[in-house]
Amino acid sequence: MNNWYVLTGGPCAGKTTTIDELARRGYPVVAEPARLIIEEKLAMGETIGEIVTNNDWLPSVVRRSLELHTAAPTDETVFFDRGIADSIAYYRLNMRELDIESKAIIDSISYAKIFVLDLVDFENDEARSESIEEARALHTLITEAYESLGYEIVRVPVMPVGERVDYILAHLN
Repeated sequence: MNNWYVLTGGPCAGKTTTIDELARRGYPVVAEPARLIIEEKLAMGETIGEIVTNNDWLPSVVRRSLELHTAAPTDETVFFDRGIADSIAYYRLNMRELDIESKAIIDSISYAKIFVLDLVDFENDEARSESIEEARALHTLITEAYESLGYEIVRVPVMPVGERVDYILAHLN
């Protein structure tokens, strides 16, 4: 078993802010793969609509996630801004069947524990295309995806970021 932990939840759960605080405290962290891809493609002139409606969008997120996991240290406590199984929720939200390659990749990764951050106030940005309704639906679908894979879920309430990090650290294995 590794010491990999996932911080997840719907859009606007404060994942990146919390991950940034964990990094500031010296923990290895792994960025959200979808956001990395979106930022790269926006820089190349694509629009968010073009990016997320491309047929290869969801499989490309799973492949990038695998790359990030492969590069992550296995002998340290590492925090991931979204885990690979978050993709299951996005496939379901988009009413798409999980392709064989993505399923195999998702099944090949494991975590010590999943922290689901409660949603904070919804705010759109250049890399977020979801509505508030989709954010809430994703929050539920993400939790269901990890539960269906047998992971222990720890719900993280809304509180100041430092307290959120303290809460998470107190609930490690």
